[in-house]
Amino acid sequence: MCNFVLQPMNRKVNNIKELADQLKLSPTTVSRVLNGKSEIYRISETTSKKVIAAARKFHYYPNRIARGLKLEKTETLGLIIPDIANPYFGSIAKTIEVEAHQKGYSIILCDSLDDVETETELLYLLAGRKVDGIIIAPTGKSNEHVVELQQQGIPIVVIDRYLPGTSLPFITTDNYAGALMAVKHLLEKGHQQIACIQGNQGISANSDRVKGYVDAIHTKGIGLNEDWILGDDFGEENGYLQTKNLMALADKPTAIFALSNLISLGILRALKELGLTVPDDVSVVSFDEQPYSAFLACPMTTVEQPREEIGNMAINLLLKNISEGNAVNLNSAMLQPRLIVRESVKNINI
Repeated sequence: MCNFVLQPMNRKVNNIKELADQLKLSPTTVSRVLNGKSEIYRISETTSKKVIAAARKFHYYPNRIARGLKLEKTETLGLIIPDIANPYFGSIAKTIEVEAHQKGYSIILCDSLDDVETETELLYLLAGRKVDGIIIAPTGKSNEHVVELQQQGIPIVVIDRYLPGTSLPFITTDNYAGALMAVKHLLEKGHQQIACIQGNQGISANSDRVKGYVDAIHTKGIGLNEDWILGDDFGEENGYLQTKNLMALADKPTAIFALSNLISLGILRALKELGLTVPDDVSVVSFDEQPYSAFLACPMTTVEQPREEIGNMAINLLLKNISEGNAVNLNSAMLQPRLIVRESVKNINI
């Protein structure tokens, strides 16, 4: 009978070489796994899991700050969005985080609360953290602070909108085309009294959507009712209050075009309180497709934005910007939306 004696193992390692020795792997392989580059260098999932498990067991955490100072890069990116509670931005943020991780980068996610002062503070906070680049959906109320950081050499990519008069690269939806499709759909169903509840004025996404709405009305030769264009932010409460205002008018609209998913939720809440139903009493079309859109009491007709494509293209454009030294001649993109027709628009031609 043989007696086996388990040798005590070190409970902590001080550097990658010591960890590599424990695993009988090269320090280069261990370093690539710990820096999230297994996929890039085709390191097997088995080996990756083995390295990560050992790092935890031996309490080894790479000093990314020291590494960043040495390489003059932190492999960290900043992401600023205006409302983390909005499923649309949450979805884009998730796509960016997943794609960044696959490229060996970490994300610092920030919520600007759609406030320009908070946004400015967050930009300088990220700059102070020495992030390698920033993706931002700006409030649009002021551009100077964003442009200033770009001029200081920090690569920046704008998403969901663009900043007119700047060279900042952007990835966004063709909001004008999306609004045009939505309103033309309402017009084809016989609606001529169409209201528009808008979001933050001054943001390119909002301006382009309102322009699409106006042009669609003019194309049909219908007089534009300025009283039916109202609202001041993309939130649910705005949709709720403006719907109450619309339904209090002597000349009520037969349809409402909501310029965001949250605005449409506010519309539905107000209509329910007023005892009105969609689409029998009021038809509704909303910008932004959501997972719940098809499962509402009346499935919602929506303008779908290519959120995953926006996220993927934004992170790749930013990494190209970083590798080319904050290049200014990068290819921006305005992606095409699509109209998903469901049951929230009544055909009043019949």
